[in-house]
Amino acid sequence: MRGAPCWVSLITSDLRLAQDFYHGLLGWEFRPAFHRKEYVVAYKDGAPVAGIGALARSMGFPVAWSPYFAVESADKVSDRIRERGATVAVGPIPFGPGRVAWAADPMGAPFGIWEGYTEPEWPVRRGPGFPSWIELRTRDIFAATIFYSEVLGWDTEPPERCDVRYTDEQVLVRIEGRTVGSLRGGALESAPDPRIRPRWHVYFCVEDVPAAAERAAASGGEVVTPPEETHHGWESTLRDRQGGLFTVMSREN
Repeated sequence: MRGAPCWVSLITSDLRLAQDFYHGLLGWEFRPAFHRKEYVVAYKDGAPVAGIGALARSMGFPVAWSPYFAVESADKVSDRIRERGATVAVGPIPFGPGRVAWAADPMGAPFGIWEGYTEPEWPVRRGPGFPSWIELRTRDIFAATIFYSEVLGWDTEPPERCDVRYTDEQVLVRIEGRTVGSLRGGALESAPDPRIRPRWHVYFCVEDVPAAAERAAASGGEVVTPPEETHHGWESTLRDRQGGLFTVMSREN
């Protein structure tokens, strides 16, 4: 589906360390992908969940989780990204059965675009171990919404497929009527704390948030925000052994 979030992937520096950490935390199993020794796909209950690539050192990327958005033409979308003052850092390049590009929006938040086959149930599949939410934390929520709408076609998709809805505090991204992500304001590009800089943040569903936080700490990760009960359910922001930030939450959204 054009413009829809279709995948999340972790760019990391040590593939084995990352696999050990997320296997223990989320119960993922891994398979090599696309005949590339530095990239694996994580599976939960036999279904693909996310990708992990040891590309931080070879490409000079920071360790981070990022979402990918489905596009019909990576070349055309890359041109639109550049035309709107944003950056295409790498690509489009062939990657397995499709083509990928890594970009950053005008406020500096990294994201990817993907041209090729997508798992049809990935954006709406839910349950422990699966991504449950993506959230853009940005400085100017309305400028960001205009950018992504123009680049990804959110403003042209039929409303029953991929669209955005404005609320008082955030902009919601919906697929076929189901909310899968949001855009929020309040980020600062110059903030020393990476949690405050503009970025896409990935949430994963777990059955027990406090237990997941304990497992993360025992595996060498960091509990950045202790488990707390919110109006979305229990949440805790964690950092993996190599610095990747993400949040676990108890509700499937």
